[in-house]
Amino acid sequence: MAILTQTSSVPVTEEIKSVCVFCGSGNGADPAYALEAYGGGSVGLMGAVARGTLENGGKAIGIVPEPLFKHGSEQICETVVVPDMHTRKKRMSDESNAFIVLPGGFGTMEEMLEMITWSQLNVHSKPIVLLNTKDYYKPFVNWIQLSVKEQFIQPRNADIFVLCESAKDILNTLQTYEAPDSRYSLDWTERV
Repeated sequence: MAILTQTSSVPVTEEIKSVCVFCGSGNGADPAYALEAYGGGSVGLMGAVARGTLENGGKAIGIVPEPLFKHGSEQICETVVVPDMHTRKKRMSDESNAFIVLPGGFGTMEEMLEMITWSQLNVHSKPIVLLNTKDYYKPFVNWIQLSVKEQFIQPRNADIFVLCESAKDILNTLQTYEAPDSRYSLDWTERV
């Protein structure tokens, strides 16, 4: 059980060693999406990211819920099978120091919003970067601005994530990210 008490913010990761990428399982209608993900790709943006990582000497881990794995999910990298989607998101968060969000559908949006919410609630202080290929996230940013205007989101919390216009900007953004100090200072450590 989480204990909600006032405390200081979760410390920001000093060095980013592992990044979680949320993205679509399809390629999208425009080849530009896959090109930004890696430079090509034939099995969705997830496959493009994994291939690009492996081909450039990196390590990729696929965290797959058991029902999807049993349904025939093909993996090209190390695979961790977990029981459900909730466990998947928790494991992805535990394994990474930052989040990059490429274009995608319902799953991508849900994963992104959960990590933004976790940051707002001080569960983590990790960078969250949205790759805005072809202005894909412009409607989302417009919704955030409306939510701030209508006072559903605090103005400083609109800065929990950072928008990048190209993949080239992501590395610098990750290195300079600072979590807003307006986030809730909640203590999520378990107490016995």
